[in-house]
Amino acid sequence: MAKEYITTRQIAGPLIIVEHVEKATYNEIVDIKAPDGSLRRGQILEVNGDRALIQVFEGTSGLNLGETKVRFEGRGIEIGVSPSILGRIFDGSGRPIDGAPQIIPEKRLDINGNPINPYARDYPAEFIQTGISSIDGLNTLVRGQKLPIFSGSGLPHAELAAQIARQAKVLGAEEKFAVVFAAMGITFEEANYFIQNFRESGALERSVIFLNLGGDPVIERIATPRFGLTVAEYLAFELGMHVLAILTDMTNYCEALREISAARKEVPGRRGYPGYMYTDLATIYERAGRIKGKTGSITQIPILTMPEDDKTHPIPDLTGYITEGQIFLSRTLFQQGLYPPIDVLPSLSRLKDKGIGKGKTREDHSDVLNQLFAAYARGRESRELVTVLGESALTKTDLIFVRFADEFENRFVRQGIEENRTIEQTLDVGWELLSMIPVEELKRIRPQFIDKYLSKYIKKGTVQNAS
Repeated sequence: MAKEYITTRQIAGPLIIVEHVEKATYNEIVDIKAPDGSLRRGQILEVNGDRALIQVFEGTSGLNLGETKVRFEGRGIEIGVSPSILGRIFDGSGRPIDGAPQIIPEKRLDINGNPINPYARDYPAEFIQTGISSIDGLNTLVRGQKLPIFSGSGLPHAELAAQIARQAKVLGAEEKFAVVFAAMGITFEEANYFIQNFRESGALERSVIFLNLGGDPVIERIATPRFGLTVAEYLAFELGMHVLAILTDMTNYCEALREISAARKEVPGRRGYPGYMYTDLATIYERAGRIKGKTGSITQIPILTMPEDDKTHPIPDLTGYITEGQIFLSRTLFQQGLYPPIDVLPSLSRLKDKGIGKGKTREDHSDVLNQLFAAYARGRESRELVTVLGESALTKTDLIFVRFADEFENRFVRQGIEENRTIEQTLDVGWELLSMIPVEELKRIRPQFIDKYLSKYIKKGTVQNAS
């Protein structure tokens, strides 16, 4: 039977220190009974001899040293899972908030999970279609990958996250696909937007949603992504589903880490964030992947807002080290009215080559990707020269690339918030744009693909291709 202690010796912010405890363990859950009889929950952050440092989920207001009672549960934070968890909405602590009955669990899982043996990992190698050309065409998402979106305050990352969750799928009708969506520190309006969007689009039926609002306890924000990823691991590795886990906003998560670290009076690292933030983020990001012998997979899209749009800030900086690329949202493109404002030049998917090509997307994908990227980069550079020197200083070919860059942004990058393009449509738009460029400038595409795909646009007379 669990012991009850009234040996609280210090209360500081959301933390309490309890003395003379026996067999307490890190991450253990505790029940706290306030003097007024109300019950709260907490989690052990540190054990030093017979002293335990406890983070109180609901805060320490109303607690005192003489009457507060603490009981140790002897287990970590767990969530009950079963196949019926699909279609459900939970708060950041794993409690249902959709009005439906409690889950009748088949089993209970610790939210901290177990590390995947590196030897057991399988290499990501299959294409996931998001329906967004800037991602599918140029920064391809591969099953089992972790590909973050680097955004900024005021940019439409919430809309993009909802669109990806709504449209994402693996190619092949026999594949079982699910979305786990975990939101941390969001506003009430954002939470309503996500719930309404998922319900109206029908995506909720294949999704599990965890919502932690800005006014919810900070320690809950630390647990929210772990609840989501524990459910993702259950769906992927026990039910054989391909799971896309979307985590937003990781900046709010890291701010919660910093707040808890400050309350514990730890020595701060860069910009006040704890020195172990890299390790902590790795415990989240590294829960993506595939396991040999298992059908399912977990693909992660963490979303973070870069403070002051600074990509050298510790949060995007450390995230970039751990993950396999990044997708940048551009404030300049957003101010031009483009949606989604994805800047493809600094964006990168390090595993894209593993998920494209014949039998996965289309045989010409790699060549089209490389040529579009090179042409757009040259067009952007020429456009900057036009601003400085004027059009008369550029060659006829350079001006063609300037027009290409404009058309690329307006026809390839820009698409409707409800527009769901197949990979074939994306590649066809790419070929149509490439038909603006003289054939001799298409140096990154093999001649057989030019003959097979480009000829139909020239024959249609859609553009005048210089020879």
